[in-house]
Amino acid sequence: MRTRIKICGITRLEDGAAAVAHGVDALGFIFWAKSPRYIDPARAQDIVRRTGPFVSTVGVFVNPLADEVERAIRDAGISMLQFHGEEAPDFCASFGRPYIKAFKMGPQAGQGADLIKSTGLYEAASGWMFDAFDSQRVGGTGETFDWNTIPGSLARPLVLSGGLNVGNIEEAIRRVKPFAVDVSSGVEVDKGIKDAAKIAAFIQGVRNADQ
Repeated sequence: MRTRIKICGITRLEDGAAAVAHGVDALGFIFWAKSPRYIDPARAQDIVRRTGPFVSTVGVFVNPLADEVERAIRDAGISMLQFHGEEAPDFCASFGRPYIKAFKMGPQAGQGADLIKSTGLYEAASGWMFDAFDSQRVGGTGETFDWNTIPGSLARPLVLSGGLNVGNIEEAIRRVKPFAVDVSSGVEVDKGIKDAAKIAAFIQGVRNADQ
């Protein structure tokens, strides 16, 4: 099976265009104001409109108000939602868009039966994302976690995130066998500024692992 690829934290038109040109499946836009990769939905709209068909555009949120999500859907025109906070299942499912729910991974986050119980609450999600936990930060951390802590059997497609880059993506895919991978800082030259060469190398690494 081909591993799907999402490039997250897109803030510039040229970065979105480079990602699409190299064959990504999805672009992510951070609508959490405290993130250094935040983009206003009205600005994101220009990138979304030029993305072209068959590429998903994903709005990323952390404990948003309902009207913040609705504004992003309306102003940016995103096709999917991604929730990184403590959003309730009913809230995530209430916007008429498919969604991904992220779960914190790491020693401080709690694992095992608690994780299985937590994921099971979000059966309406299109996929479950597993990302590294940092008590000092919310959302993506840019750090890896112990991939062995991912449950062996999941009821929804697995999206692997957290510290992925050109150097570890092949190992990550071969070990975890995720449905999709999500990368942001691993293809950047600065926060929110992507590098086309890194994007190309990351995607090639995914393709190599899929062979």
